[in-house]
Amino acid sequence: MGMHRDDLADFLRRSRGRLTPGEVGLVEGPRRRTPGLRREEVAALAGMSADYYMRLEQARSTQPSVQMLAALTRALRLTIDERDHLYLLAGHRPPEGARAGEYLRPSLLYLLDRLDSVPVQVLSDLGDLLAQNDMAQALFGCVCTVAPENRNIVLRWFTEPDVRGYFAPEEHEEQARQLVADLRATVTRRGDDVASRELVTRLRTASTEFTALWDRHEVAVRRSHPYRIMHPELGVIELDCEVLATPAADQRLRVFTPTPGGSEALDMLRLLGPRHRHGAAATTPAERPAGTPQA
Repeated sequence: MGMHRDDLADFLRRSRGRLTPGEVGLVEGPRRRTPGLRREEVAALAGMSADYYMRLEQARSTQPSVQMLAALTRALRLTIDERDHLYLLAGHRPPEGARAGEYLRPSLLYLLDRLDSVPVQVLSDLGDLLAQNDMAQALFGCVCTVAPENRNIVLRWFTEPDVRGYFAPEEHEEQARQLVADLRATVTRRGDDVASRELVTRLRTASTEFTALWDRHEVAVRRSHPYRIMHPELGVIELDCEVLATPAADQRLRVFTPTPGGSEALDMLRLLGPRHRHGAAATTPAERPAGTPQA
């Protein structure tokens, strides 16, 4: 990851110019001719030499350390998005921390409540099932006996043989490839953070099939795809799945709609109601959590 010196210099200058002395606890004084902080003031707030900060703004510096970037983040009162931008311009990965994908967004929970005529699920970008409505539970069943840390769609596909029973055997290979290719894209987008590394390590340890597919380095984000579910009570159900991502791409709303002429299957699902026995969806079985934290 390379350093973008000119863009970094411009971003620092503009961020400095947007701050007033009062916002950082400094006295403005009578001789201030231009808005914003002075270079030496930012340097003092960040605990670095004024000469080095000047060279940063002139695109003449060496690559700043992550410790220096953290100090500049505090000194310039940057938001999380601005902080991440600063790190990337300086040639570093943004710091890891709690991601919004770990908690169910209220807006998605609202949609889950309103979209009650079709199966709907909410997943994290890594494939953790956060919630599903009654129609989805009627389709896939719940995982009432499955520990929350095991409710990952990729993990269950490669470690629980019963999960694949919801797909025709001839579709297993393609389903596995799509799951791994989508996970590969997510891991790269997240910057190979702790959660990504832990999941991939766990999968590689548990499944030689996953390892072989992972090593192929195929990448394909799943945005829409057909499903042919082998339902234990209703037989074959054909659905289309549309995947809608949040702006940060950290959570996904999966909406299952009937294929042309296939609405009768959803009517039957509605009559059947949620199944509370252990279900094994090919990619996502879970019950809806009681609150907004991840299930």
